[in-house]
Amino acid sequence: MMRISMVGPGADEELRSFRSWLLESPEIRQHAKISWETAKPGPGEMGAGALDTLQLITDNFWQVATFSLSYIAWRNTRKKSPRVTIEHNGKIVTIEGGDSATVEGITRALTEE
Repeated sequence: MMRISMVGPGADEELRSFRSWLLESPEIRQHAKISWETAKPGPGEMGAGALDTLQLITDNFWQVATFSLSYIAWRNTRKKSPRVTIEHNGKIVTIEGGDSATVEGITRALTEE
């Protein structure tokens, strides 16, 4: 399972945009279940929290590499640059920006034993 969250100005909008981008990718859509994970309300809060985490259920290296490439392709279309946190198999990677070295870094960090 992979969880993606974003923090910063316009993060909710950017996370929705990234979800749409992933749903348009046949490679991701065919091999991953994409869903929202909502924050639980805190003490004294009403309702189910905001959408704050995108969840992809997948478990093989090819999917991490495909995800990384999709992230970079999406990121290159965006002006805003929220900080992105990706969690996969207990490993957490935080990304700011999106240059070509990011693909290798995401893949290496999420697949190292």
